[in-house]
Amino acid sequence: MTSLLQDLQYALRMIRRNPGFTAVTVLTLALGIATSATVFGWVDAILLHPLPGVRQPDRLVALETTTPGGEFVTNSYPDYIDFRDRLKMLDGIAVTRPVAFSIGQEDHAERVWGELVSGNFFAVLGAQAELGRTFLPAEYGDKPGAFPVAVISDKFWRSHFGADPQIVGKTIKINQHALTIVGVAAEAFHGSVPGAAFDVWVPYMMQPVLNGVGEWMLRDRKNRNMLAIARLKPGVTLEQARQELAALAGRMAVLDADTNEGLSATFLPIAKSHFGPQSLLLAPLRLLMGVCVVVVLIVCANVANLLLTRATARYKEFSTRMALGAGRARLAQQVFVESFVLAAAACLVGVMAAQGMGRALVLLLPKGQLVMAVHQGVNGHVLLFAVLLCLLIALFTGLVPALHLERADLSERLNEAGRSGMTGARSHRMHSVLVAVEVSLALVALIGAGLFARSFAALSEINPGFNPNHVLLSQFYLSTNGYSLEQRKQFCIRLKEKLESAPGVKSVAYSDGVPLGFEPSWWEDLNVEGYTPGSSENMKIFRNVISPGYLSLLHIPLIDGRDFTEQDDANTNPVMIVNQAFVKRFFVGRNPVGRRIQGWGEWFTVVGVAQDSKYHYPGEAPLPYFYVPFRQIYRADMQLAYYVRTVGDPNGALAVVRQKVREIDPNVTVFDAVPLADYIGASLYPQKVAASMLTLLGALAVILAAVGLYSVMSYSVVQRTHEIGIRMALGARPQDVLRLIVRQGLVLAAVGVVVGCGLALAVARSLATLSFASSAMGTGGKLLGVSATDPLIYLGAALFLTGVAALAAYIPARRAAAVEPMEALRYE
Repeated sequence: MTSLLQDLQYALRMIRRNPGFTAVTVLTLALGIATSATVFGWVDAILLHPLPGVRQPDRLVALETTTPGGEFVTNSYPDYIDFRDRLKMLDGIAVTRPVAFSIGQEDHAERVWGELVSGNFFAVLGAQAELGRTFLPAEYGDKPGAFPVAVISDKFWRSHFGADPQIVGKTIKINQHALTIVGVAAEAFHGSVPGAAFDVWVPYMMQPVLNGVGEWMLRDRKNRNMLAIARLKPGVTLEQARQELAALAGRMAVLDADTNEGLSATFLPIAKSHFGPQSLLLAPLRLLMGVCVVVVLIVCANVANLLLTRATARYKEFSTRMALGAGRARLAQQVFVESFVLAAAACLVGVMAAQGMGRALVLLLPKGQLVMAVHQGVNGHVLLFAVLLCLLIALFTGLVPALHLERADLSERLNEAGRSGMTGARSHRMHSVLVAVEVSLALVALIGAGLFARSFAALSEINPGFNPNHVLLSQFYLSTNGYSLEQRKQFCIRLKEKLESAPGVKSVAYSDGVPLGFEPSWWEDLNVEGYTPGSSENMKIFRNVISPGYLSLLHIPLIDGRDFTEQDDANTNPVMIVNQAFVKRFFVGRNPVGRRIQGWGEWFTVVGVAQDSKYHYPGEAPLPYFYVPFRQIYRADMQLAYYVRTVGDPNGALAVVRQKVREIDPNVTVFDAVPLADYIGASLYPQKVAASMLTLLGALAVILAAVGLYSVMSYSVVQRTHEIGIRMALGARPQDVLRLIVRQGLVLAAVGVVVGCGLALAVARSLATLSFASSAMGTGGKLLGVSATDPLIYLGAALFLTGVAALAAYIPARRAAAVEPMEALRYE
């Protein structure tokens, strides 16, 4: 213990005496720790501990329905009741539906994300209230409108109520209805969707009141808009629960064949659920963690090089100490203590930096989407990760100089150090190996960044089949203002008339769903007249409910037939427009116009064929899709998106939209109004995260490799000053010395590039199969527009890194070329 304290004191003195060396070393290590801790914080919040503030989260699973085609879909309330009452291997099952509530009075309401949940929601999750209570067993029932209560989040309580300790029992205006606040959730709890933060929880039985929907929707098995989360009983395995669930779903598919035929269900770990941010970020986060490992290895090699340089510069000191009786283990201990002190300082700086860097994932989120819960500061898990990473880095970086000292004998050290302090061939080889490792790893990171950046660019350039430019998108929640279904329809018609007469507005339309957003398209079971589906064929087809002019506003061409008109209303025969992929699947060799299709219990006549476009993500293959008129099909549970095509910047139309809305009803608030081109960036969110962060990490890797090469070449120049003086005294020109040093640096870079290309090719297969979940329906898209072995990217990365290496070697080489021969000959 005494020797450790002595070494610690000595290490602190050495750090104070060498501020430049200390600053470079600590900053280098801090960069690696900060980036790794930041990404790990995201992984921890979204994948490892997705539901903080709940009891035994490892026993919670997501319940998802599966279609005959293998897609994962959400659940209906009647299905939930069957699952709740008949599954015996569960300690409970709850359902939730994320919604945007309107909180506050009419004239200054704000949009707040919350969840409509079953009464047993908090009991199943095991989430406690820090103030008041959660829902009581008496509030677990299935009686619509019977439970006007709410639980709010700790954050909302503090930001909107000033942490009022008397908040329990007070009312809150939600969707223009007064609900009683019965409790404040624990600070750690933010809801049931990994990565998303909610502020209000209301019993699902209040949906008919708050959203103005009919109670019949609670009994409609086709109304699938609920996420389900279950708790396994102690001792029950996931596979056992899956078998019981599959058996029950099979019986339900027979008993409720009109709605559930061909459907099944399964349990999934929460982090692998197909609904929520975690489904989008699973692949990018795994990839980023892999790249962080590369960055940490580069950092380790860099700092090991610096410590080796420092150790070899202290050969006289070590040789003298060994000559006086110090053992090899004692010297190795000193080196490790110094390494641990530097790593500890870097860990402190890195954790502080990670505290602010965590917001990067949130900043990349497109406008108008869910509030992310991934930036909660550095928690205990992240801090423990940073400490463990610090210990590993200290061990590795200290091991290199310690082993080097251990392998050299005393006489060799004295001979190598000598009068000039030169380190000999062994230490030079070790320096060279570490630099080559840095360059090779940097090339792997750079190639990965290039692949994903190019893939993201290719995806961004894909024609979505519609024109989002110069279009302002607004989303209204009229149900939150107490509007009936008929009043909503009239609001849409009046607002369209007012906007179309406004200056700068070219056209206006509205729809239920928005293409290429986070929210998936809804689907409907169809029966196509004259078409006999296969025994397991999925007839649940995605759709959109649109107004007349929607297709023309988005520049989606009609291939055949006509568009919807204002006359296509509830008093006329139902009509439908299908896309080209729909025609290819169901009307091969037949003219689709005039054909009949059954949906929602009615027969529709096809009046037009629209060109295929992208609905969920840019890289998707053509899929069947159909449109129905807003005036014929719009229901109370559907959303309302408004599109305004403008002459110039769509942001300029926001004031016009707000003005026209106020003219109709001053109590309606325009919460979301963003250019459609910005909004559809949600479909590229996973690729954007991967491309942006990989580019940043790739640049960091290149910088670290350049610093490593520069430090080695600079040290080599210092150590070879005497040799350089002799060369120049014998007639060598400055340009000869310059070429010599640069050539040595380029040789190291070339070795690293060759090894790096081999490593990059080794991981190319995994990159080629890496899939990103690109919609809440669980569909995925792979790297598009680029091969994982694209020679241009490999060549470009190799040339760029070689150029950086040449520059890193040129600077010390120029200094060497400027050496005065006489001064160099006197150099010690």
